[in-house]
Amino acid sequence: MKIIEENFGKSKSGKKVNKYIISNSKGMTVCLINYGASIQSLVVPDKNGNLDDVVLGFDTLEDYENHKYFSGAIVGRYANRISNGQFNLAGKSYSLACNIGEHHLHGGIEGFGKKIWEASTFSGEQAVGVTFSYFSPDGEENYSGNLTIQVTYTFQENGALTIDYYAETDEATPVNLTNHAYFNLKGAGAGDILDHDLMINAKYFTPVTQSVIPSGDIVSVKGTPFDFTQAKPIGRDIAEENEQLQRGGGYDHNFVLNNPNNGLNELGLVAKVVEPTSSRTLEILGSHPAVQLYTANFLDPEPKGKSGKVYQKRGAFCLETQHYPDSPNQHHFPSTIVHPEQPYKQTTVFKFGLA
Repeated sequence: MKIIEENFGKSKSGKKVNKYIISNSKGMTVCLINYGASIQSLVVPDKNGNLDDVVLGFDTLEDYENHKYFSGAIVGRYANRISNGQFNLAGKSYSLACNIGEHHLHGGIEGFGKKIWEASTFSGEQAVGVTFSYFSPDGEENYSGNLTIQVTYTFQENGALTIDYYAETDEATPVNLTNHAYFNLKGAGAGDILDHDLMINAKYFTPVTQSVIPSGDIVSVKGTPFDFTQAKPIGRDIAEENEQLQRGGGYDHNFVLNNPNNGLNELGLVAKVVEPTSSRTLEILGSHPAVQLYTANFLDPEPKGKSGKVYQKRGAFCLETQHYPDSPNQHHFPSTIVHPEQPYKQTTVFKFGLA
């Protein structure tokens, strides 16, 4: 295995951004950039040995700075939505930026996905990777506490990409980190993902209000379009007349994983995806208590990505391992408050293979 570091450009603020290219003996390649600690590309073989890039992204730093889709980025300080940009903690009220209608999304005006992270590489015979570090000062985006974050990507010879999240704070603060990769196992820009077979290891989901904020209910998926307990094509039920699908414009919902450890950093099965034409598979393991399924319902305008390919509506799926959205305001949801004596630790594993 090997890792190569290249220049990826200079940011609008004049900071250098690098690309880290990691490859194994099977021809698989992962490219990471320290802008947003993002997955820029991920090349894997199909059943015939043909290689394709299966994540949406961009060829230039300028495109990353200008786009609004969080492609492949680490998002936070709080991934997903916080209702009305408000929460109370330790008797104090916090007001965050409302950057999606009346609500707060993915850390605010300039969340972690728009930051330039420090990077250090490491390598061994069976695993190579990059650790990205970022310091979020007290008051950034009006969150409390100084937060030090490390996100480590480890790519293994067997084709697994592991993301280890770690954060520590000097004051209680909500933390919810995820990676916002858009996947298409046919290849990025190769049409929609509606024929991908998806299984999610979840018997329950959290329905949303008209503004896509969790209502607070935790509802069984049985008998609904949200039942992925047995693998089915993503598009099978996506056009059903269903209030929840209408509110999300498709799937844009949080699934409660069948994980008895409830996010205590022990890995459980999250989901498995099979693309029937290429036979590529993606199995996801993780320690978070939930996962957000998003079917790229709002790629509008449709961006031009790598090699000029157009990324169409429903041309990708996201499976974002996470805590529940709006947990700081939903006290029966698992807590997302990190304390000085209790660092934040979570892990996600993407395992690629063939059916």
